[in-house]
Amino acid sequence: MNHGRLVSGGGRLLRWLFTAATEAERPARNPTLYRRLSELEMTGGSVSRTLNQYVMEGKAVRKIELDSCVNELRKYRKFQHALEIMEWMEMRKINFTWKNYAVHLDLVSKIKGLVAAENHFSGLPPRAKNKYTYGALLNCYCKELMTDKALALFDKMDELGYVTSLAFSNLMSLYMRLGQPLKVPQLVHDMKQRNIPMDSFTYYVWMNSCASLNDLDGVERVYEQMRREDGDKMDWKTYSNLAAIYVKAKQFDKAELMLRKLEQEVEPREREAYHCLLSLYAGTNNLKEVYRVWDSLKSVSPVTNRSYLVMLSTLRKLNDMEGISKCFKEWVSGCVSYDIRLFSVTISAYLSQNMDKEAALVFKEAIKRSKGPFFKIREMFMMFFLEKRELDGAVSHLEAALSEVMDDEWRPSPQVVSAFLKYYEKETDLDGVDELCKILKTHNFDDSWLETQIAASESSPEIHQILKEDSYVNHAHENLQGDVHYE
Repeated sequence: MNHGRLVSGGGRLLRWLFTAATEAERPARNPTLYRRLSELEMTGGSVSRTLNQYVMEGKAVRKIELDSCVNELRKYRKFQHALEIMEWMEMRKINFTWKNYAVHLDLVSKIKGLVAAENHFSGLPPRAKNKYTYGALLNCYCKELMTDKALALFDKMDELGYVTSLAFSNLMSLYMRLGQPLKVPQLVHDMKQRNIPMDSFTYYVWMNSCASLNDLDGVERVYEQMRREDGDKMDWKTYSNLAAIYVKAKQFDKAELMLRKLEQEVEPREREAYHCLLSLYAGTNNLKEVYRVWDSLKSVSPVTNRSYLVMLSTLRKLNDMEGISKCFKEWVSGCVSYDIRLFSVTISAYLSQNMDKEAALVFKEAIKRSKGPFFKIREMFMMFFLEKRELDGAVSHLEAALSEVMDDEWRPSPQVVSAFLKYYEKETDLDGVDELCKILKTHNFDDSWLETQIAASESSPEIHQILKEDSYVNHAHENLQGDVHYE
């Protein structure tokens, strides 16, 4: 993709593209299986019921389609639903490939925890204990920072001949998380001694290890080595990784040079690449380029909720409130499924600028159009009103949230408890614990729970933390620097 392709073309082409994008957002008469599954987060229902209904409608469910659904749901971090698909496949005795076993193990770890993942691995048939499932378990240990177990498993994999570049990359990522970047070059040297070829992710982690040591010359040497020895492994993610390093170092000219290289590698429908461009141009404070990339994305690919979410988060970073308002209204007017996260990031932006009336209007729209849940949004309002010393507003949202709770799906976070207690301590003569107890006990919270939350609140972030940068900006870029696959 070059800049010429980013500039809008003729009117007829634009009308055609706009029509295609709009129609892509409309519900089809017979939604695809993935469409049904991806919307469960908003529509409710279960994966098994959805799959069974699909079969009862006389539609064939091919394994390749189920695998594709799992991969897409994982990409968008909908791990619970991805796991439920695999459990449905297992119940139906659909044969797993070696990689299916590894994906299943990873999902068990993410949803049920490490102990469950270890038990799952132990229960696998011998033939399924291969380099893929061993790699998945190694990945689990590394993410949980369990160094001893990770190293012991790596040694076992070495004995079995299962060590690959991805196994080394897992260890490299482990040491990066532990704040030990100096160990990364040692592992690179070990790989070379074993004649294990470097993959692209290994290069990314190596570059980031240099960056964490403020060795930008080292970053550039690694980049040059990759370009010289493994140029065929370079793609847009290579330049995204480099641009992120330069953004963090505040070398914006070099960052934007890498972003221009990134654009040359992007295919029109690679939305995640556009999402990275938006986020990284925000990092260079270049609002003009953000809008250019956004216009380009809208011209070449159907604009999804995910894309609007990234754009709203990007504009929030740049405090472009006029742009946020325009983008939000555009999304509301044209979308089919109302994703609560887009309401949330917009409300967060307004509250961060003390625009509580605008935030309240957006929340009213959210209640009208979305099924929720609204707990995180209400927590934002609680924090905002407590910062503004408006207790009634905070209590109103607390009581509303408590009245909306079903089956213990939400409880006030330690940050919220801490914020209320600090307010009572500084602004009143009342005992904060007693006042909170009065509210919480009417909703069946016992003293022991409150005592636990009070203890947790002592080490919680500052009151305004929940109003700070949201966590909804795309995870694809984070994955370039901190996550490892095992397939």
